Amino acid sequence: MSELIPVLALSEFFPRGVVPYLVGGLLVGLGAAVIYLATGIIAGASTFLESTLSYVSDVPRFNRFNYVQSRGWRVVFTAGIISGAAVYAVLFQGELWTTEVQWWRLLGGGFLVGVGTRLGKGCTSGHGVCGVGSLSNTSLVNVATFLAIAVGTAQLVQATGVVP
Repeated sequence: MSELIPVLALSEFFPRGVVPYLVGGLLVGLGAAVIYLATGIIAGASTFLESTLSYVSDVPRFNRFNYVQSRGWRVVFTAGIISGAAVYAVLFQGELWTTEVQWWRLLGGGFLVGVGTRLGKGCTSGHGVCGVGSLSNTSLVNVATFLAIAVGTAQLVQATGVVP
């Protein structure tokens, strides 16, 4: 019982409870483990998305042999992320689009995330889930950088009073 006290003490930070986040984390970890065990490929979402671009682009970066060879199941994985989120939103939130953020801010944020994944040589799923799990020094530094920038940006946005 004493093991639950720290989790319950943090419950004020999770208005919907801790369970959805625990289940989600377990599913993400399980998915990353299954992909790695089945293919030997680290489950990084930015790389999976990049490999799908081999269908529509002649840029050599997107047409690496290992991308083209495995792009079929990577497209299914990427589509599953998008459709899974859409199904969840419709079933549990009652609507597909649930943000008040303007489209141009989403587009700009997506662009900046894309630039960040190239500079960091991977995304939060590749570094944060797989890299940290394998104790990669590069991933540990990248995740610390991701978190520091995210916390700093959130504080800056809140301090300037920017709203969606």
